[in-house]
Amino acid sequence: MWELPEQHRSNHEATRSRDVTTIAVLSGAYNACMQVMVLTRRGAGVLEEHERAVPEAGPAQVLVRVGACGVCRTDLHVVDDELPDVRVPIVPGHEVIGAVERVGSRVTLVEIGQRVGVPWLGFSCGHCRYCAQGRENLCTQAEFTGYQRDGGYADYIVADERFVFPVPDAYTDVQAAPLMCAGLIGYRSYRLAGTGRRLGIYGFGAAAHIITQVAVHEGREVYAFTSPGDTDAQTLAREVGAVWAGASTEAPPVELDAAIIFAPVGALVPEALSRVCAGGTVVCAGIHMSDIPAFPYRLLWRERCVRSVANLTRADATEFLEVASRVRIRTHVRQYDLLHANEALADLRAGKVNGAAVLVPNLEVRT
Repeated sequence: MWELPEQHRSNHEATRSRDVTTIAVLSGAYNACMQVMVLTRRGAGVLEEHERAVPEAGPAQVLVRVGACGVCRTDLHVVDDELPDVRVPIVPGHEVIGAVERVGSRVTLVEIGQRVGVPWLGFSCGHCRYCAQGRENLCTQAEFTGYQRDGGYADYIVADERFVFPVPDAYTDVQAAPLMCAGLIGYRSYRLAGTGRRLGIYGFGAAAHIITQVAVHEGREVYAFTSPGDTDAQTLAREVGAVWAGASTEAPPVELDAAIIFAPVGALVPEALSRVCAGGTVVCAGIHMSDIPAFPYRLLWRERCVRSVANLTRADATEFLEVASRVRIRTHVRQYDLLHANEALADLRAGKVNGAAVLVPNLEVRT
């Protein structure tokens, strides 16, 4: 008979207070229910609380009990139908931290009891021309957690063993959750921005406050741009090491070597181009952005470059999590109970989250 690992059993039994959530082990299989927050129709703008059976791990999959799940702006794009071909019903969430409770019969990379993170990229085919070139982030058959595969706005999640990653011990589940997307996508964007000393960051939320700390650790100067009047974000930027923080409509005190745009605002592209030096790069880091307005060629001339970032690779995850183990990033988080996911999404949509929002199953019971 299979049982919960000893190190998790006491916490699990202490926190599972909902009457519907009872785990029975019969013939080695779960007979259990879990709570999920699910998008039931495209463009609904809100999630519904549902009760489901705990999913079974397939032969090459792992079942993870969710300890925390970050709330990413991409989740908003899914819920608000700003991305193509959103699958419904779908459970959002791709910044997942939790403990492995079951493994499939062919699993060799992960062990029961191991703490792992589940990111945005949930599957790649391994044989298309992009995968063959080490660019699985562009895989033509890729599937993404919380978009084509059910994500972490739930008590449990099933994931491909190849796409989960060990989490540095120095971080709690809540602290680590934003690392799995804000950190990973932010880090890929940061590397593509080049090695220039003066880095501008437009939109100072979850990703920006993480990457600023990495950049400062590496000896760079960060110039933070926020929505006009967002003094809370500007204060956070200075707290995590930015040398200057101001409105996105302001000129920085120096010419920038590169800029990363995390805000989904197309008008920031010509604005950022006007602030970077000759040969500088502007990186558009989001999965969705409003239309970029026309701008004069002189802003692009002298070998300035605009590029996007699409998804991530497993190599990105491995590299960034190794950096996170050395740098000790301080994630600024606001916690919400899993069942308050709509409140977290609304706060993020309204710009009320300073840093990162994180969902925690049974948070109200624990506190």
